[in-house]
Amino acid sequence: MSRTGGGFLTILYLEPWVAWCTMKTRNMERILVIDDDVELCTLVGEYLQAEGFVVEAAHDGESGLQRATGGGYLLVVLDVMLPGINGFEVLRRIRATSRLPVLLLTARGEDVDRIVGLEIGADDYLPKPFNPRELVARIRAVLRRTRGDKSSPAAPDIVRVGEIELDPATRSVRRDGQPVDLTSVEFNLLEVLLREAGRVVPRERLVNAVLSRKFSPFDRSIDMHVSKVRKKLGDTDNDEHIKTIRGVGYIFARPREKVGEKAKATS
Repeated sequence: MSRTGGGFLTILYLEPWVAWCTMKTRNMERILVIDDDVELCTLVGEYLQAEGFVVEAAHDGESGLQRATGGGYLLVVLDVMLPGINGFEVLRRIRATSRLPVLLLTARGEDVDRIVGLEIGADDYLPKPFNPRELVARIRAVLRRTRGDKSSPAAPDIVRVGEIELDPATRSVRRDGQPVDLTSVEFNLLEVLLREAGRVVPRERLVNAVLSRKFSPFDRSIDMHVSKVRKKLGDTDNDEHIKTIRGVGYIFARPREKVGEKAKATS
């Protein structure tokens, strides 16, 4: 193994590392990397090994999907461009049965890939090429969000606003008693808005709280997540739970505010 000038590694021998991964016991924290770049998978494995994780790799969409849906992983790092089934289809099939956190790897500058990935249900994304340290930081942030307050002995109170009910203990949401299926990011986003119902929540705060990263005015990923939550809550132009405050952020409307606006619209 040798180190290049950019801080990235050239891998000469892969078999021992792969064998090492598969021999690890099942009770260790495992992350699955689905990418056809074998060298990248090995590099990611070494960085995450130092963080206490075991990394397993799949190099095509079909085998990656089988392993991801087989259970036992904390998170999946998923490349969009894969041989066979592409990353979007893998993500779509994972989301059909599981809320397993997924971090999507996209081509730099491909906004469409990021938008589509977030719409399908990715928890975060990272454009290639990337610094492995940033990948580790993104993975840690996603895991903090998805794990929530499981270590806390006291169960948080259920949050109710109008017909929307959110239970932090079970990480479940209901609308008029019917379950609403949200990804971990969408759940965290809705929780922030519900707890501040009737008050404007700036986009910067949402990005910090929900995505665990610094705000950038050019990053529209939080807006895509808001759009997904709106659809899942059944929002329409005439009946919105989440309203956009242009140039500032978003507000979850309380029932009285919604009734007042409907009255104005019909008068």
